[in-house]
Amino acid sequence: MAEIWVPLPSVLGEGSRAVSSAVTLLACAALTQRRTHPLATALVVLIGWPLAYTLTPILVLFWGQFVPIVVGLYSVARYGDQRQRVLGALAGAGTLLYVDLRVPELGDPSEIVFHWMVSAVAFGLGFFVSSYERRAVTAAERAVRAEATSREEALRAVSEERARIARELHDIVAHSMSVMVVQAGAAEKALDDPDYVRKALGSIRTTGTNALAEMRRVVALIRDDGETAGTHPQPDLADLEKLVAEMDIPTTLHIEGEEQPLSAGIALSSFRIVQEALTNVRRHARADSVAVTLRYFRDSLEIEVADDGVGAAEASGGNGLIGMRERAQLYGGTVATQTTPGQGFLVRAVLPTGVPG
Repeated sequence: MAEIWVPLPSVLGEGSRAVSSAVTLLACAALTQRRTHPLATALVVLIGWPLAYTLTPILVLFWGQFVPIVVGLYSVARYGDQRQRVLGALAGAGTLLYVDLRVPELGDPSEIVFHWMVSAVAFGLGFFVSSYERRAVTAAERAVRAEATSREEALRAVSEERARIARELHDIVAHSMSVMVVQAGAAEKALDDPDYVRKALGSIRTTGTNALAEMRRVVALIRDDGETAGTHPQPDLADLEKLVAEMDIPTTLHIEGEEQPLSAGIALSSFRIVQEALTNVRRHARADSVAVTLRYFRDSLEIEVADDGVGAAEASGGNGLIGMRERAQLYGGTVATQTTPGQGFLVRAVLPTGVPG
């Protein structure tokens, strides 16, 4: 309005100030909708003043006409879809051609180069900003999906491992109950032999204590009711030599300290930790050799599985490590890992061996 009514030096030509003001106000009103209706805004701005100029002489304005055209071209490239961009670009080219051919004040070659160049830069800038924003939004959505997927996989791995532990502990407790029933039946038939009865009752008490300890640990776990408990015997540390012998990588087994009797649950968890660690080595480490070490202490068992591979097993074997930690935590133990690029990967687990009362 100041450009028209002051007027400013940027005003060219002769024409009605009132009509020029109306065209300028229409263009500015359209620009308020440039984010939600970018094509409609661009068409109003691009076609409005050439149409008015054709019907009646109006002023040729820089701020009131050319600047809205630049903003309209930027907006349709920035906020429009592919179809809207094409239509907006065609409308912009048509308007500039009209100006070149019909407006004498803007027919100078320098003026033609200027308004074509500025309009092209505005449209290109809008397209670039739109493309950058789409890439940024896509990358953010991909990161969110990846994080959600990773969290779901971790939770699923925990759930599956807990279900597996529950099934195995079910077998242990069921076996203990069977032993107690057999011992009780034998004691009933040997009531005339106090020493045998006393020995049988002691065995029942020991077996029951161990079974209750295992039951306390399993009670918090969730078990899939659709699966039936296995009846095959569960492995323990006595099966480690066979496990090591089956490795297709040279593997050694070292036992340090005085071996101690372990509860069935701890023995099974120890075996599973070694088994999972060796599986990770086979799948991910690209190692030439592996060393498995068991260290018996007075009240704990330490397990180490070390390879000389690339040191990247942790990144690839995430679910396996989750399973190891779940088994160790079940008995109040810990699992720690250490990786050095090019120098191998180490898994160290410590399990308390005391039986809770």
